Amino acid sequence: MMSRLKRARRLAQPSPAAQRAGRRRPSIPCPAEVETGPVREALEIGRNRLIVAGAVLTLGFVVVAFRLIDITLLQAATEPRIAQASKASTIQLSRADIVDRNGVLLATSLPTASLYANPRQIPDADETARRLAGALPELDAKRLVRRLKRDRAFVWIKRKLTPNQRKRVLELGLPGVDFRREEARVYPQGRLMSHMLGYVDVDETGIAGVERRFDVDLRERQSPLELSIDVRYQHILCRELAQARDDFSAIGAAGLILDVRTSEVRAMCSLPDFDPNRIGETPKSARFNRAALGVYELGSAFKIFTTAMALDVGVAGLDKKFDATKPLKISRFTIRDFHAKRRWLSVSEIFMYSSNIGAARLAMEVGGTRQRDFLDRLGLLKPAAIELPEVGSPMSPRVWRPINTMTIGFGHGIAVSPLQLTAGVAAMVNGGTFRQPTLLRRDPEASGRRVISERTSKRMRRLMRLVVERGTGGKADAVGYLVGGKTGTAEKSGVGGYARQALLSSFVGAFPIDLPCYVIFVMLDEPKGIKASAGYATGGWVAAPAVGRIVKGIAPIAGIRPEPIEVPSVRRDFAMDRPSEPDRLATF
Repeated sequence: MMSRLKRARRLAQPSPAAQRAGRRRPSIPCPAEVETGPVREALEIGRNRLIVAGAVLTLGFVVVAFRLIDITLLQAATEPRIAQASKASTIQLSRADIVDRNGVLLATSLPTASLYANPRQIPDADETARRLAGALPELDAKRLVRRLKRDRAFVWIKRKLTPNQRKRVLELGLPGVDFRREEARVYPQGRLMSHMLGYVDVDETGIAGVERRFDVDLRERQSPLELSIDVRYQHILCRELAQARDDFSAIGAAGLILDVRTSEVRAMCSLPDFDPNRIGETPKSARFNRAALGVYELGSAFKIFTTAMALDVGVAGLDKKFDATKPLKISRFTIRDFHAKRRWLSVSEIFMYSSNIGAARLAMEVGGTRQRDFLDRLGLLKPAAIELPEVGSPMSPRVWRPINTMTIGFGHGIAVSPLQLTAGVAAMVNGGTFRQPTLLRRDPEASGRRVISERTSKRMRRLMRLVVERGTGGKADAVGYLVGGKTGTAEKSGVGGYARQALLSSFVGAFPIDLPCYVIFVMLDEPKGIKASAGYATGGWVAAPAVGRIVKGIAPIAGIRPEPIEVPSVRRDFAMDRPSEPDRLATF
């Protein structure tokens, strides 16, 4: 029994091999056991996420690679000038350039540095001011100290520094002093077109001239503003105007060159002028634009309008005569001729000899109502509509009495700007169409309004040529070119009446007068007679020669070749019954 019991106990106890196996780690379940139940589901979710992430990354790399290929191979190798924005106001653009009709640069903006300080970061205001004044002598050290001691984070020290000035300040190494990038307006032509272009202030805001008239446009546009001006014509006009002013010791001068077909201003000059690059050094008197802002009684040049008006309405023909035997008295006024002929004069002679008496009688034939209407249609009774803020307002009678009609007939009692007179004369010679003058490029086919007939315009061209051939404008003649024109001399009005020794002497001419291209106007303010002018200071002596020189200067540039004036066809077109007197008079 006992043996059986022992035997059963031995069978119940594990064998030594089983005991050793029991002390080992549990065996790893087989794969089949793992891929069942919750474990398998978790593995599937992780695998799907990895696939999605890999696909997204692959797509991103594909997009980047395609964009690189597009930029480097498919697009043109250019870069946009500015970034695109939803609104133009969100971008700060440089002020646009201004150029002449041939693309010559007249005004541009260049990057520059402006000096400022943060007084709160300056350890010693006195020392900083002293050293800055040493580098920039134009600064006031005492005033600068006061500014640097203010309890502020920003004060200007000096705007628009030159590169040398910036270099000197940088070498000081002053704490609390730094530079801000700005732009400086520069005028490469200097004083050549100062009155037309105008100038800007320290913040690049237009103050005068084209800069002011197109201030907003110049800030927004990306392309240059193109003017009608030709720099070559401008050089010639200003040169000859300055020579005439110096020769006759005039206190000022004005000149214009106008395209008769479009009324584009090709050149405009007013003396004295100024340098817009140094506007702070310019006296205010030099900023006055005599060509557009000044209004003057321009004398006998107005006889062009009086004669054209009379011919066009039919109250007189070229051969009709008027009594000029003695001065014309009306009320307390007496109208005289400078060099009286003391005989009856035809319309041609009135114009050629510049008779005030004859012009007054001719104006009375037309009448005050028609005279006023005619001058209004020529734009002579309201400011010129040109692209300048500095435009003069004409002065004319409020009540148009007979004496006004007479005096306006020969250019007294009405004051207009040289620009207005030149535009009016252009209409008299271009076939009879008036166009407002402009400083911008204009289509040659630009519309206008007819003021006289083509027949009247042709007769006026013949009369203006006669003035140069046999009348008061002989010194405007230019060999090889048909020049026509009219002298103008007027006493300046002042306190208590007219100053007989203070003259405004002018000449307005057109060429080639058989088929006009340009009208040229020259005026001298208070010229003095000299030996070469036989002591005279009238338009025929002081202004007409300048017009002749200008014609010779611009004709080759315009492609107008000199031709013999004695060509039969030309002589036939300009044939007129001329008086037997051969003298050329320096008259009003």
